[in-house]
Amino acid sequence: MVDMKVALFQINPLIGDFKRQLGRIQSACEQAKALKCDLAVFPELALCGYPPRDLLEQKAFVQASHLCLEHLMRSVKGIGVICGLVIDNPDDTGKPMFNSAVLFEDGKRLFQVNKQLLPTYDVFDERRHFEPGQPTRPFFYKGYRLGLTICEDAWNDKDVFKRRLYALDPVNQLAHDGADLIINISASPYAMGKRQFRERMLAGLARKHGVPFIFVNQVGGNDHILFDGVSAVFDARGEMVARATDFSEDSLVFDTTSQSGGIHAVAESETEAVLKALVMGTRDYVTKCGFKKTVVGLSGGIDSALTTYIAVQALGAQNVSTVFMPSRFTSQDNYEDTRQLATNLGVRYSVIPIDGVYEVFLPLLMPQAADADLSLTEQNLQARIRGTLLMGISNRDGCLVLSTGNKSELAVGYCTLYGDMNGGLAVISDVPKTLVYEICRLINRMGEVIPRRILEKAPSAELKPNQTDQDDLPPYAVLDAILKGYVEETQSPEELIAAGHDPRIVNDVVSRIDRNEYKRHQAAPGLKVTVKAFGEGRRYPLAKRFNPI
Repeated sequence: MVDMKVALFQINPLIGDFKRQLGRIQSACEQAKALKCDLAVFPELALCGYPPRDLLEQKAFVQASHLCLEHLMRSVKGIGVICGLVIDNPDDTGKPMFNSAVLFEDGKRLFQVNKQLLPTYDVFDERRHFEPGQPTRPFFYKGYRLGLTICEDAWNDKDVFKRRLYALDPVNQLAHDGADLIINISASPYAMGKRQFRERMLAGLARKHGVPFIFVNQVGGNDHILFDGVSAVFDARGEMVARATDFSEDSLVFDTTSQSGGIHAVAESETEAVLKALVMGTRDYVTKCGFKKTVVGLSGGIDSALTTYIAVQALGAQNVSTVFMPSRFTSQDNYEDTRQLATNLGVRYSVIPIDGVYEVFLPLLMPQAADADLSLTEQNLQARIRGTLLMGISNRDGCLVLSTGNKSELAVGYCTLYGDMNGGLAVISDVPKTLVYEICRLINRMGEVIPRRILEKAPSAELKPNQTDQDDLPPYAVLDAILKGYVEETQSPEELIAAGHDPRIVNDVVSRIDRNEYKRHQAAPGLKVTVKAFGEGRRYPLAKRFNPI
């Protein structure tokens, strides 16, 4: 079999910025040519970025995709190119377009496939716009019978999935039809544990069918969805022979003769991977939305400390401001710890006491109020004063507010609408509290960045005297285990109780999760890092009363 060098490019697109994507793909192709590659491969919907959502309903958007391909085909010579794009469905029945991949060379479109398996679950909704493609046969190119597939087309092997979502298995069909090299262009989002599963699955497909498997994945954050990249090649034995890095743009060159392409470093642990994902997601969301600077409200607690650290890693300390808003209930420790954190991170730090505003507002709402027994109204008033000040700073300085609530709090409603939930991005809203501590310990492994006392003190909202989170919540280790079972693994309360959890705690936590859907519906977008995040991937009605018969 002839030698072929294949360049894999995992790029970070900005949805709809065709000019940006065009320039990057052209530059990458020139790079591949300089390395004497025969073929350059780009991810799923590389021209427009994934997911384009309802931008697909605009005719101009689809036309721009066609024009972008035409420009690309005219400008790139001397190398074959595979890339993903949107293509019109010429039939007068079915959805109006396909999620497609094309192979072109020297201005000629040689081959096209349309994605056959369209995911409609979790964060995916492809059947909303796309028509499923028809099965295709391998295409002969430079001595190889190429089997070209798109993302989900590879996720239906009967030996991997006990309950398959689709009747078709495109990879199996292509292998049966004689493909001797399978290429999968993808936009496969990150979730904890997914990279390891994906690598095992792809290795298994290569080994099962006895053909090398090339996987080219998108990277970057688009809204709440994070793509980790980690493009890879597996030889016919299922051995990984090339791998790109995670959470940043990268490229590989795979040589079909030597069956090699280099193994680039990735996160050493899942905790490190989550941190890298959050940094990438924050950077991309802030900058792709047109902002340069952010502001974080510091409390002296671990959540705001982690959020600030992530912002600094994503944007640079010069683009991160912090504000500490103490009240009469704020401990002296938090005055010291917030200032020390800001110093350690090199960010701007300011103090705005809220007692003066609180004393003006409180008599208007609660004329008989007393600090000795603060009601929920009085506690939430403080949070809403802080939230209002942060949004005012956002308006004044043109910066994006990063809210600091974690998944555990958001799950049970331990947060205040129009208060600490205010913000443009909820950075750690899919990070359980126990994982927040793990990440912070990882950060401090090479030196104390987050003051030790922040990790050791009892979490507290400090909205009334001597308050701690555990006054109202079970221990976070218990809460997070129930949360994972109920939300991420869809276990019933009965199953959770059978697994050994306290029935009283299970019923209380589940009740809180269910009745606080309305709060989460109004929350800022959050970065998804678990298999099931609140928001688009978990669609529950707000007005409900589920009572099994």
